[in-house]
Amino acid sequence: MLKLLRIIIVVICCILICVIGSIYSLIRFKNPNNVALFAHWFARLHPLFGLTVEYRYPEGADKFERCIYIGNHQNNYDMVTISHMVMPRTVSVGKKSLIWVPFFGVLYWATGNIFIDRENRNKAHNTMTTLAKRIHQDNLSIWMFPEGTRSRGRGLLPFKTGAFHAAIEAGVPVVPVVCSSTHQQVNLNRWNNGKVICEMLPPIPSSDYSRETVRDFAKHCHDVMEQHLAKLDAEVAQTHRQT
Repeated sequence: MLKLLRIIIVVICCILICVIGSIYSLIRFKNPNNVALFAHWFARLHPLFGLTVEYRYPEGADKFERCIYIGNHQNNYDMVTISHMVMPRTVSVGKKSLIWVPFFGVLYWATGNIFIDRENRNKAHNTMTTLAKRIHQDNLSIWMFPEGTRSRGRGLLPFKTGAFHAAIEAGVPVVPVVCSSTHQQVNLNRWNNGKVICEMLPPIPSSDYSRETVRDFAKHCHDVMEQHLAKLDAEVAQTHRQT
């Protein structure tokens, strides 16, 4: 009964956010602050899943220059956890098929996010070049999930290099954002589904890397995030043992 009630309430809330957000974003069409605004709206739904979410930021995070944020992509609960970490004047990059998701697709397009055709390598490469230009032309930061797909409990998957190519070309740092593991944590028939920690790490400069060493850049960022994910998971596990 609790699961059914939660599903009904969440669906209603998501549809309302998408409809209201689409109307608002069409009025302020592709305003770069739209994405953070409605990402935060979705994040406010986390109590409906029985989750407590803690957000952590490095000192001066609100004053970071333009950059590329990279997050770990786990499952559908990302929408109510790590989405709160999206900063103002930040747009995300998503697969073009998102446009066809009922209600959400229009919101994703109207808020100003960028679509990528992952099936076409040439188009995907051109998109990364376009991203690098837009960062400076439009004074934007970019949010990407470099794993390219949801990990669904498989740990931090290998990174694709697109985000790192764009960072090198634009000459901007990469800012890792790590969310503790949520795989199989949520039971919709349980009131309390525990704690999740989302943490933004300090920027990693791209100036030490080039096109020839882009894979080293990606691996370094992967190692940093993997180690921090293990740290957050251990902290959450300790918290759960104490409660």
